[in-house]
Amino acid sequence: MNRNALMIPPAPLRRTVGRFATLLALACALPAAWADSREMPASAMLPAYKQECAACHMAYPPGMLPASSWSRMLKGLGQHYGTDASLDPAMVRQISTWLEAHAGTYKRVREAPPQDRITQSAWFERKHREVEPAVWKRAAVGSRANCMACHTRADQGDFDDDRVRIPK
Repeated sequence: MNRNALMIPPAPLRRTVGRFATLLALACALPAAWADSREMPASAMLPAYKQECAACHMAYPPGMLPASSWSRMLKGLGQHYGTDASLDPAMVRQISTWLEAHAGTYKRVREAPPQDRITQSAWFERKHREVEPAVWKRAAVGSRANCMACHTRADQGDFDDDRVRIPK
């Protein structure tokens, strides 16, 4: 038998291996794509982040803020928007590392919003410009930070405009 025949797989096998390599590369790239997006499925979020942050509010996709905002927020957990959300230093490091790695870097999130509030970012204001001020005060909404009131699948990383339901 020819030695080269053993080293070069037949054409159908080469195509299959090539397709598998392409699919594997795409699968590995998906988490990187979420890193720069306002959307991130809950299944892709760091378990410690979901556990600690979602205990009080929705676990916001990290792409909604730049790394500088997440960094400041985690350094000030003792006074987190009026609440003591302190965590042990190891947990803070773990969550901080993950948030900063997945923070938004795209155009609409490059600059930190006032007080590092997602609801005060330019893109949030633009996306919600048609929402009347009275809507934010409805009991079923409560505040601009309650994404789940209108984006019923926000906890799953779904903020699709076609699925927005504004409560009465």
